[in-house]
Amino acid sequence: IEDGKGGVIITNDGATILKEMAVAHPTAKMIVELSKAQDVEAGDGTTSVVVMCGSLLSVCKNLLDKNIHCQKISESFFEASVKSLEILREMSIPIDLNDKNMLIQNAITSLNSKVVSHNSSLLAPIAVDVILKITDINNDKNVDLNNIRIVKKLGGTIEDTEIVDGLIFTSNKICKKAYGIKNLSQAKIGLIQFCLSLPKTDMDNTVVVKDYNSMDRLLREERVIIAKMVKKIASTGCNLLLIQKSILRDAVNDLALDFLAKAKIMVIKDIEREDIEFISKTCNCVPVASLDYFTPDKLGYAENVVTESVGYGEIVKITGVESKNTISVLVRASNNMMLDEAERSLHDALCVVRSLVKERAILPGGAAPEMELSQ
Repeated sequence: IEDGKGGVIITNDGATILKEMAVAHPTAKMIVELSKAQDVEAGDGTTSVVVMCGSLLSVCKNLLDKNIHCQKISESFFEASVKSLEILREMSIPIDLNDKNMLIQNAITSLNSKVVSHNSSLLAPIAVDVILKITDINNDKNVDLNNIRIVKKLGGTIEDTEIVDGLIFTSNKICKKAYGIKNLSQAKIGLIQFCLSLPKTDMDNTVVVKDYNSMDRLLREERVIIAKMVKKIASTGCNLLLIQKSILRDAVNDLALDFLAKAKIMVIKDIEREDIEFISKTCNCVPVASLDYFTPDKLGYAENVVTESVGYGEIVKITGVESKNTISVLVRASNNMMLDEAERSLHDALCVVRSLVKERAILPGGAAPEMELSQ
């Protein structure tokens, strides 16, 4: 598939194919949304659900041509779906979630139709291990996939994919200074949503510097303001600072990075807003939106923070965290196409295992359920 920007995507994932199609017809848009919903709910079967939907719509057209009211058709479909669920549950085979091999075999079945099917024996156990680590199989009836973070890193092969019990940050978020620290033990983690840089003026206001002395005063005042901010952060005992990305101005400027490095505070910047909740839950830290509220009780904790050279660049691993309900997976591949496909395939495998946790039963393959329902 060639996307709108000229990039090429190679995949057999139905949801991905439909997402890249520029459809205009309202019914076609509904089918695309149906495929997306199937991808979110079940992870697999995105192509099958579109084929079945097309077949049902074809039958609907024949019924409408016979002057059968659309509401009657809709009600009949709903009654048929209820009856179908009863039949499927009757023919389902209960499974024991303690049987890890059974879970792996089901995940492999999902992966066998993917581009990365030759790596199914590696990705399937990873998907099962990830779900089992964050789930109490005796009590939980569902799995929140938001507690799983998949991080992609170019370089290496899919065989290098690994589970990390903590957080992973890629090289584009690591702030480097020649004298900055790269590794920490017993890290105290601060998560901030304010900027460590000078505030910008309004659009209608301007600052005019007329001479060298005025420029010198301006720079000295900037250093004083930034130094006070860094001193306040350092006084809490924080030695690892995570800074949320800002769209209005620099989240952290070079002067602040220089002061933080001198204070022996490691910095990871450009944290996305959607990752804040996961990081907070993993490290048991509280996001702080103002420097006035940055206190020691808001800090999280991790036993080890390590910078490693991986593939084309570096990553930071934060391990030994207090949370046991979140986990990260580092996916690696030799090119971007395989990297994206490995991520999609792993997501599908995770959804399959999640479905087994929810229903705790399996169905025979080879279109046996479809044949049974058609009788």
